[in-house]
Amino acid sequence: MINLPKTQLQVHPLCLGGNVFGWSAPKEESFKILDHYFENGGNFVDTADVYSEWHEGNSGGESESIIGEWMKSRGNRSQMVIGTKVSKLSTRKGLSAKNILAACEDSLRRLQTEYIDIYYSHEDDPSVSMEETLTAYQNLISAGKVRYIAASQHAAARLELALQISNTNNLPSYIALQDHYNLVHREPFESEQAKVLKSHEITMIPFFGLATGFLTGKYQPGVNVESIRAKSVEKYQNQKGWQIVSVLDEIAKSLHTSISAVALAWLRAHPQVSAPIASARTVTQLVEIMDVVQLNQDQISRLNQASS
Repeated sequence: MINLPKTQLQVHPLCLGGNVFGWSAPKEESFKILDHYFENGGNFVDTADVYSEWHEGNSGGESESIIGEWMKSRGNRSQMVIGTKVSKLSTRKGLSAKNILAACEDSLRRLQTEYIDIYYSHEDDPSVSMEETLTAYQNLISAGKVRYIAASQHAAARLELALQISNTNNLPSYIALQDHYNLVHREPFESEQAKVLKSHEITMIPFFGLATGFLTGKYQPGVNVESIRAKSVEKYQNQKGWQIVSVLDEIAKSLHTSISAVALAWLRAHPQVSAPIASARTVTQLVEIMDVVQLNQDQISRLNQASS
């Protein structure tokens, strides 16, 4: 377990992504994945009210509902750290105080819990003052419905502004940033957002840690992969992408682990990163990403060079 900075939360080094629950992982399979994760020391699950509104027949909240039902059936809510988000669901858009308070009640009901450990602003909302947004979170924290707040998909300047407003007005402060970061997508995190996190001593919880599956090694030159995400990785299938996968493969073999585990270990090696998010549609996939390994400086340098 690792400590999340500026919190009393101890979490597993892999944050299990819940975006697949109720979408590419049906309820029964989702329960198997959650069981394996929990039984092997996992306690940190990421979801959002919008998961998975995009799937035909869904309206949003499916992932939260599955997680809530699973926690209730296992009686383990107090052992879990649950992060969920507000602002992207089509029926609960934005970061107005009214919307945040209503969305939180919806999420609590679906999760079948009295509190959310980390409540994220899922995306920035420039149409609402940050004071209004942060005051709404203050009310939820005071009511015991939220423990900590965090930001997702906030540019460095906007995150800095939010943190300054929290400090100036004695309002709750974001304890983490969630954003896109991995070996094939290193900017703008490294040159912009990381500086803000370092100066405020908060952490990064990167999503797309495996580049929607490209950094698992299943994609290889000339290999046709049957996956609902195959189209989204085409942009990585070039000389640079294949070079990164090749180096990952060499390191994985030397450590007797999976390519996925090495890609996630590279993320953890960044001083501003705590627990990267990765999802699994099957228990087999979960086993690959749950192996927490440490890289030496030479291995990190090789991956840095391949992905620079």
